[in-house]
Amino acid sequence: MSDLTSYLVVLAVAAVTTLAVTPLVRRLAVGVGAVVRPDERRVHLRPTPTLGGIAMFAGLVAGMFTARQLDAFVEVFSGNSEPFGLLAAAAVILAVGVIDDLIEVSAPAKVAGTVLAASILVLSGISMLNFRVPFAGIVVLSPDWSYLISVLWVLGMVQAVNLIDGLDGLATGIVGIAAGTFFVYSMRLTSEGLLLASTVAPLAAIVVVGMCAGFLPWNRHPARIFMGDGGALMLGLLMAASTMMVGGRTDQEFSGQTFFFFAPLFIPLLILGVPILDTAWAIIRRAASRQSVATADKDHLHHRLMRLGHGHGRSVVILWVWTLLLSGFVLVPTFTGRGDAVVPFVIGALALVLYTLLHPSVRGTRREGADDTPGAPVG
Repeated sequence: MSDLTSYLVVLAVAAVTTLAVTPLVRRLAVGVGAVVRPDERRVHLRPTPTLGGIAMFAGLVAGMFTARQLDAFVEVFSGNSEPFGLLAAAAVILAVGVIDDLIEVSAPAKVAGTVLAASILVLSGISMLNFRVPFAGIVVLSPDWSYLISVLWVLGMVQAVNLIDGLDGLATGIVGIAAGTFFVYSMRLTSEGLLLASTVAPLAAIVVVGMCAGFLPWNRHPARIFMGDGGALMLGLLMAASTMMVGGRTDQEFSGQTFFFFAPLFIPLLILGVPILDTAWAIIRRAASRQSVATADKDHLHHRLMRLGHGHGRSVVILWVWTLLLSGFVLVPTFTGRGDAVVPFVIGALALVLYTLLHPSVRGTRREGADDTPGAPVG
């Protein structure tokens, strides 16, 4: 069995397991009262069960267990604590999210739980080792700085995915696309000998793709179940782990590293551009109004798209396509060996267009113009 075939088998197992377990978790959620009801800050119109992250975790376990049995992954599991650390960290952060779905824990408690999960990753060997600093080359991190930056990175990614989880299938699709991109890129580096064959990065990424593919049929609009904080926090942690394993494991030159290795902390700005941009806007917006960063509102990117007139499903597809564009532009230099200088400008142009279309002042100007139009309805 070829390596690619083995990865496809793992993907299929993770997807089928998640797909099959989700209806069971849905019944469990209804039974324990884990149902999200419509309110003034949510866009869904009917009570919907949550706790879908439990089904996704089942897909993660099934995918990793299957990989453990395949010859292609002998080096990944042989004497390597990273796969088991990844599962343990995912279980911890899932528990934190599920508890929050059931009884709503405080923001500091969620942060503490995330730090614990991130610490498990670091102790198992999944952490930032080095990264590229603009105009300064590669910085090799000391153990204490490696731990601090790794934990902060996990916190940032977890919050980013959690914030974007506002429309049916949105976070599931965006993370699935991003994970697929990381899989292709990490396989490319492995084939060039720049990543060790024992790295867990491509395996973790392909399992996440399977988890998202299996959950999406239940989570697409109109969603029959939400992933909940348990699922969102877990996906954020898994993506953080993948980026750390890909972004901080080699100091050799390779086309495309300008974007993947310029600084591992910037990678999701390119591939997970939507939730990262959304996170930045949310922090600035809430700070300006002197609100807590954890305060919920209805002014995220997906809410703005809907107010522009796009329906629920179309808004999700628009943000999926945005993530696909970012992913495609980032991958091009790794296969063509050129385009490094063009990609940042194209991504910057796309970001400017997205910002211009969705900025509140632009929408306000449009509304004022419409109101001034002869024959426009009044009141």
